Amino acid sequence: MAGRFAPRPVRGTHAAVPRQSGAPARTRTWTPDGPLDLALVLGPLRRGPGDPTFRALPDGSVWRASRTPDGPGTLRVTAHGARVRGEAWGPGADWLLHHLPRLLGADDDPSAFAPRHRLLALARHRRPGLRLGRTGLVLESLIPSVLEQKVTTDEAYRAWRLLVRGYGEPAPGPAPDRMYVMPAPRTWALIPSWEWHRAGVDDKRASTILRAVRVAARLEEAAGMEPAAAQARLEVVPGIGPWTSAETVQRSHGAPDAVTVGDVHLPGIVGWALAGDRHADDAVMLRLLEPYAGQRHRAARLILLSGRVPPRRAPRMPVGDIGRW
Repeated sequence: MAGRFAPRPVRGTHAAVPRQSGAPARTRTWTPDGPLDLALVLGPLRRGPGDPTFRALPDGSVWRASRTPDGPGTLRVTAHGARVRGEAWGPGADWLLHHLPRLLGADDDPSAFAPRHRLLALARHRRPGLRLGRTGLVLESLIPSVLEQKVTTDEAYRAWRLLVRGYGEPAPGPAPDRMYVMPAPRTWALIPSWEWHRAGVDDKRASTILRAVRVAARLEEAAGMEPAAAQARLEVVPGIGPWTSAETVQRSHGAPDAVTVGDVHLPGIVGWALAGDRHADDAVMLRLLEPYAGQRHRAARLILLSGRVPPRRAPRMPVGDIGRW
């Protein structure tokens, strides 16, 4: 595995880098053409309650730390009536503000969704501010999606948190404490094998990430492609399949039709919500979502937001910790 014998970066050295709390923020104000719920739009970008790259504060502001094509940047988004205000710091500030409308769903067309089920009609009525935003960044969604393969969400969130805090860099500007920008592709490639192990990441997932960061530039180019073409490019990398590519383009492209197949829970949730079938598989789920072709991801998202899920019968998947082996 690449990086197995690479020199280990000195952990904790980034704590000595001062935050640019005094640096002036670049700002932008944008008015969406309809209702907008920041929590609903930006929530899917959060990888667990301890995500170092994402913070939602009690004052209603949402903070994101991203590695843009121009460098690291921090974005703070707040809603003021019908307007949205963005403030950004760091080398990537201008890039983040330029893409702010897309991040908040400016390219999305909620009116294209025509509910055929009462459940979906009610869910859409109750969540008028739902938009599918696009980050325009591939790796920041791809890497945590790979970490979520075949493990519990708690395990994946822990791995993301430990690796970003250990090898990322402090978020520019007056970001909340312990916010970090994810590592650059080369830094991911230099993480030693034992650090992946300590974070609970097995060799298969670590190797997939290492293969992806070797072709990071080619994968980031996929942000300018149509979602289906972007998924095809991602799936060229061994270890990236339809589940991972769909989870990625849902965020990087705001893809309304990129339904997740291969998921442990989603087919049963969709089957239960639309047909009372808790044992539905991918084939049944796709058949039930067929009337929403072109909007299947939005339909699935509304089902999840409706709260109609089958009662739990089986025990929870056990949480493993390979770092103790």
